[in-house]
Amino acid sequence: MAFSAIASFSRFTVSTSPSTYRLCLNPIGRRVVFTICAKKIHPHSLTTMASSTIEKLTAPYGSWKSPISADVVSGASKRLGGSAVDAHGQGEKPGDEPTDITPKEFGVRTVAQEYGGGAFSISGDTVIFSNYKDQRLYRQSIKSQGSFPVPITTDYGGPVVSYADGVFDSRFDRFITVMEDRRESSTNATTTIVAVPLSDNTIQEPKILVSGNDFYAFPRLDSNGERIAWLEWSHPNMPWDKSQLWVGYISENGDIYKRVCVAGSDPTIVESPTEPKWSSKGELFFITDRKNGFWNLFKWIESKNEVLPLYPLNAEFTKPLWVFGINSYDFIESNGDKNLIACSYRQNGRSYLGILNDTQHSLSLLDIPFTDIDNISSWKHTLIVEGASATHPSSVAKVILDNCKLEVVDFKIVWSASTDSLKYESYFSSPELIEFPTEVSGQNAYAYYYPPSNPVYQASSEEKPPLLLKSHGGPTSETDGSLNLSIQYWTSRGWAVVDVNYGGSTGYGREFRERLLGSWGIVDVNDCCSCAKFLVESGKADPERLCITGGSAGGYTTLAALAFRDTFKAGASLYGVADLSLLRAETHKFESRYLDNLVGGEKEYFERSPINFVDKFSCPIILFQGLEDKV
Repeated sequence: MAFSAIASFSRFTVSTSPSTYRLCLNPIGRRVVFTICAKKIHPHSLTTMASSTIEKLTAPYGSWKSPISADVVSGASKRLGGSAVDAHGQGEKPGDEPTDITPKEFGVRTVAQEYGGGAFSISGDTVIFSNYKDQRLYRQSIKSQGSFPVPITTDYGGPVVSYADGVFDSRFDRFITVMEDRRESSTNATTTIVAVPLSDNTIQEPKILVSGNDFYAFPRLDSNGERIAWLEWSHPNMPWDKSQLWVGYISENGDIYKRVCVAGSDPTIVESPTEPKWSSKGELFFITDRKNGFWNLFKWIESKNEVLPLYPLNAEFTKPLWVFGINSYDFIESNGDKNLIACSYRQNGRSYLGILNDTQHSLSLLDIPFTDIDNISSWKHTLIVEGASATHPSSVAKVILDNCKLEVVDFKIVWSASTDSLKYESYFSSPELIEFPTEVSGQNAYAYYYPPSNPVYQASSEEKPPLLLKSHGGPTSETDGSLNLSIQYWTSRGWAVVDVNYGGSTGYGREFRERLLGSWGIVDVNDCCSCAKFLVESGKADPERLCITGGSAGGYTTLAALAFRDTFKAGASLYGVADLSLLRAETHKFESRYLDNLVGGEKEYFERSPINFVDKFSCPIILFQGLEDKV
């Protein structure tokens, strides 16, 4: 039996029009469907001198010439947006080129919860996806080329209702999905879990199955369609603060007649459950951060309404729910009572791929070249893994396991964000994970340090390199050490770059994540300044040439550091937040109470907003802002 896999990604280029997302067919001996932006920028041809045959030229840091141009960087800016594998479909010839599935006038993207994700789902030869322009759901057959998408949801006269994270319900021939309705208010949308009929050719209003809370995600059915699990949370929490996992029992008419809270209802336990998934045996698994403060895998014992940890570890088996459709683990076909689970976890700044045995509570690591792993899907002995490393750009790999499903037999990259990246490998700077002291005694934070690297040039031993410090967005997010040509652009020209995971970042457990509560604009700024100071004291950066940059929340940290500290000599804010009060007033519902926990009262909103202290800026700053971004 063949299988088909779906992966979605987009290419972001500098453009006044939104990117176009496409569903494509990429045969790898199996059928793979993904989305991609239609625009393409070809990198400049590479002309270098072989470092093995010449002596390096001595030139000041920052003056080195590099073939990694701005065009090369933007041309390698594709980004994956999720993958799924289905056991149906027919194999294609290996080596065939990817084939577009969606017509060019369609864009596969949802704006539910602002950041989207989970924009499509596949069952057999049928794909259901959200179309960017009108936000309606469309059904399309991928069995034969040329089939045209057919809408299955109501036309409301504009993109005012969005859908995400859907699953097929074969029992009632319907599609169950999260629906965000912005018809009455764009800043206070109504979110529900609904069922969209598939059997009738006439379009009907979705049937509401679950409602009443502020947010929903991960509606997941068991194999018989008799139980549904879902995630929900309410203001002022973000899903990584506190959430609840529920199971509902489905009646003969398709309604939910009984509900059980699996995790998140006990007031004595602070947790944020996520990623529920049913095994083929009808057992519910999920991830939560109770007890040790790290997102670990758990199993629900339905008869007792108890949950059991499968493999306690001070590591993160998932990431924060910024987008729908996260898929950090999947079941592998196995016999007997055991479940074999392909999963990834993140520890000490890198990701690991492993096979977890839920009866033996054992975890066997798999040897693959990825050090950063996102989504995982499985089919028999095969895994489809989204990942990257310091030398691999964002990629999709096919991982074939042995009969015992404990060893890797074959690893093959079937799609890459930038197939041309390796031609610049001699210029790549390898990241060094560093741990540095913060201003709080006994507390450390983390970063990836990239030294200057160029096969043609070197600097004099007396000179220290200029440093560009990057502050990631979110702020509840994480930077990793995967290949990023926008970093290599600088390091290949003789700059040092450091990418900081300040207090509040993910990947290091709840305690580290909660350092930012009530302290946004303080902890992140202090940690960035402490990191720069640490590198200066280590002899890895010139104290007179320290610069800072960041986008969105990282842009806010950049502006705050430049306004309230004197560590940096220049900065670049990319669509950064300058006014916290304005952000709170005008942001979308998902983040509308986010700042309540991060900032505090009116006094803190004023005192931490760089816009109120422009007189304190004393160095060059460049600002980049999109015309459609009101905040």
